[in-house]
Amino acid sequence: MKNGENYNSSRRVFLKGIAASLLIIPFFNSCKEQAIRLIIRLSGTNHILGHKLRVKNFPKPSKQITIPYLIVGGGITGLSAARQLTKRGKYDFLVLEMEDHLGGNSSNGENQYSKFPLGAHYLPLPNIEDKELLRFLEEERIIIGFDQEGLPLFDETQLAFAPEERLFYKNSWQEGLVPKTMHGSREEQEIELFFSMMEVFRKAKDSSGHYYFDIPLAQSSKDSNAKQFDQHTMKEWLVKEGFTAKLLFEYVDYCCRDDFGLGINYVSAWAGIHYFAGRKQNSSKQKNETVLTWPEGNARLAHHLKKYAEGKSMKNHLVYEVAVKEGKAIAKVFDNNQKTSFEIIADTIIMATPQFVNQYLFENRKDFTKDFHYTPWLLATLVVTDLNDNMSFPLCWDNVIHGSKGLGYVFDQHQNVEQIQSKKVITYYYSFSSADLSKTRREIYKMPKKHWEQLVFADLSIAHPDIQTYTESIDIHLLGHGMISPVPGFIFGANKAKASQNIANRVFFAHSDLSGISIFEEAFHQGISIVNHIIDGTSVDS
Repeated sequence: MKNGENYNSSRRVFLKGIAASLLIIPFFNSCKEQAIRLIIRLSGTNHILGHKLRVKNFPKPSKQITIPYLIVGGGITGLSAARQLTKRGKYDFLVLEMEDHLGGNSSNGENQYSKFPLGAHYLPLPNIEDKELLRFLEEERIIIGFDQEGLPLFDETQLAFAPEERLFYKNSWQEGLVPKTMHGSREEQEIELFFSMMEVFRKAKDSSGHYYFDIPLAQSSKDSNAKQFDQHTMKEWLVKEGFTAKLLFEYVDYCCRDDFGLGINYVSAWAGIHYFAGRKQNSSKQKNETVLTWPEGNARLAHHLKKYAEGKSMKNHLVYEVAVKEGKAIAKVFDNNQKTSFEIIADTIIMATPQFVNQYLFENRKDFTKDFHYTPWLLATLVVTDLNDNMSFPLCWDNVIHGSKGLGYVFDQHQNVEQIQSKKVITYYYSFSSADLSKTRREIYKMPKKHWEQLVFADLSIAHPDIQTYTESIDIHLLGHGMISPVPGFIFGANKAKASQNIANRVFFAHSDLSGISIFEEAFHQGISIVNHIIDGTSVDS
């Protein structure tokens, strides 16, 4: 769903309101008016293959491949690294990916009515200082030019169409995601104060001119005044500042679960504030508070990056051991198609893989990777013949239900020029925020499809009481390690820094979890930065 780049827009709407496919099991769902055949498909990342890393029962390597550069991991970071190697004139590289596709969490599915996201689904307009991202968006014709002041002009068909977002609150849909409340109430006053404080944080800089909260995070201030916010949870910070309004706590909790998987009880206050303050809203005068989005979500951005790995990638290949011997980096690889193993000998290996994978590939890493917490996610894409509600505000791209357990749903066909569809396709998001994410992860893989069907329908029926009647199919997608979740002490922690250190100047690490938050920009910059560091000995992006 949309993150803090749009909070000023929601604030204005708030004030305006005050002032004014692994298993397919069919079954019949009967009702008084009609019987609909509901199809449930359950999919997810290849956790079964991934779990083979625990036992390492692989055949002995039968051959060797030699190459200058090896990229392990075909998500956004790995693809960004492939792009940067190409731009730096290094063409002899190989990308390995465990899944049967590239893109990582920026992937998608498709049915006969629409494409739909299987993870990240939008990109906020970038900060004007983010020249590398602006350059990429211009290359891909997402930015179509610049105005006289040098601000980017975006292709309007790739900006979220209006109406963009709505909230179901007190049995009615309202525009925006901040609950409207009574004029002069304590809730109104606290929400206003909170937004004012976030505006201060958005502009705050240290004595050297670095923003306290910036994107990419590597550019953010390391000043002690900024780092102090990483020592508390977001809820502790809210209480410390004297906030008490339940509506505010619920709204900020939604925002934190949306971007970090974890709610305010667990996520770092630094991360929680960054949600609102990291985006400077100064990149364009053209629909400044909207986002870039597509039916397939950020898989569109992954598609643009994939061309740099064309003919240079191997999918369904699992790296199960990495070591440095005699001045060379050596990776042992399992080919899941042929059920054989081989070795790749490289001058340089870029590990564009998360730390929950790396801990099984290298010796003595589990001691510090234990500080990396990953929240599981569920996505459910529904095909519905109708989507009835009380019509108090029209269907939007982003639709959030106050008081629900999930994070609402996106209307996947919202960007279609032809706005009349025979069936509607929506994708529902749910993060499993908990105090014990490992236990939660184990439990979700034990649950039957019927459990997830009931969870999704129970949540959506708050706003759409008859949605089960009109649903034809549900595609449920589980992500056991959906995103890095920054708990207190992690963003500026020693173990995160330790996990970033290269091995013998042969094996280098780059992933969004090494920045601390799981957004496209961080993964994108990680890939660029690591390549520049390898070639130039510097981590500067450009």
